Amino acid sequence: MRHEVTTTIDAPADVVWRAVRDVEKWSDWTPTVTEIRVHGGDEIKQGSVATVRQPRQPARDWTVTELVDGRSFTWTSSGPGLRFAANHTVTTTKGETGAGRTTVELTFAVAGPLAPLAALLAGRAIRWAVDTEAASLKKWCE
Repeated sequence: MRHEVTTTIDAPADVVWRAVRDVEKWSDWTPTVTEIRVHGGDEIKQGSVATVRQPRQPARDWTVTELVDGRSFTWTSSGPGLRFAANHTVTTTKGETGAGRTTVELTFAVAGPLAPLAALLAGRAIRWAVDTEAASLKKWCE
């Protein structure tokens, strides 16, 4: 299962990137996160582990597997029979007028032998969470 959302935000890319990268403050702007705590510091970097608490979900540790500062990060988590990956990408594109626009792409993927069952049982909730995070980020940054 894979769900991807792309949204355009009327704010500078550096403002959007700061909101995306400052994961410990996500609970300030999205109802999909109750708390995130980065182990060993408050700023994520490649290899960082963060405990994420979400409504109606068990706490889960996520490890940052890739980080391109100012642009994107991916983190992963796993459980019995499941692997989760979430990617967050911030880009600036030029419109027809030459003005820059910030685009955010959020992707959530579930893999592993139990992925079809997870998609059946939690697919709607996963899609809602990713869609809500994109809309909440847009509202927060604008």
